[in-house]
Amino acid sequence: MDRWRGRVALVTGASVGIGAAVAKELVRHGMKVMGCARDVEKIQKLAAECQSAGHSGVLVPFKCDLSNEEEILSMFAAIKEQHKGVDVCINNAGLAHTEPLLSGKTSGWKNMLDVNVLALSICTREAYQSMKERNVDDGHIININSMSGHRVIMLADVHFYTATKFAVTALTEGLRHELHEANTHIRATSISPGLVVTEFAQRMYSADKSAAAYSKIKCLEAIDVANSVTYVLSAPPHVLVCDFFSCLINTVTFLDFAFLFTVEISCLFAHNQITFNFRRILFFQIGEVQMRSVEQLL
Repeated sequence: MDRWRGRVALVTGASVGIGAAVAKELVRHGMKVMGCARDVEKIQKLAAECQSAGHSGVLVPFKCDLSNEEEILSMFAAIKEQHKGVDVCINNAGLAHTEPLLSGKTSGWKNMLDVNVLALSICTREAYQSMKERNVDDGHIININSMSGHRVIMLADVHFYTATKFAVTALTEGLRHELHEANTHIRATSISPGLVVTEFAQRMYSADKSAAAYSKIKCLEAIDVANSVTYVLSAPPHVLVCDFFSCLINTVTFLDFAFLFTVEISCLFAHNQITFNFRRILFFQIGEVQMRSVEQLL
């Protein structure tokens, strides 16, 4: 992470949960982090905590409604004016509404599309343009995806949300193709966590219902995903971690296991080389013991 010290990262949805954990970790590693959310007061509190902890970086709060393109563009303009631009973009913000396909409200579907798909795409475009105009050729765009972006579960409440995460999977892969066509070394990565203890479920259901669900299974913590982000950013400039999947051993189904062992293969490649390296990264947690099994195929 040394090469990122003093450089600028944007983290969307940085007020709580995964976004807050990612922002804090990047500040701890010395980055200038632009954290955006609608509730900017929580980011201000987090910034004060980072300063009190003596972290070498800084967290700059930005109030931004990601469902509003004008606010996104204004935020990027402010970042350009105050900090020259963005070197790393973490598209973390996302939401879900309990709106089934057969009975859901169109307004809920639109809101999920606006935040989970369109805002991610707008931030990606603006971050790339920011890097391009400053000749930043080692930037990184990381999309916080979900295991829901790779399989459909039998729960009507999340089917439309799942569709938006499938879109994130496609957008990340498409972005890699476009970056390659643009002859740039800017990298794109998708990180797909399993269940994570955050306020996400509480926003979908009641606090009691979400707490009951979390109590039945062992979930990832937000810091686990934040560590995945720093792991990806720590890769050498000539190496790309395309996809990173994390889940807990006691929460995956048989189909998830089949998927993990057949499809979830991260593709790492060196730019300007023909040789491809394939690395399978499986991240499990059993009780209080964390294990990362890495198999590299040359």
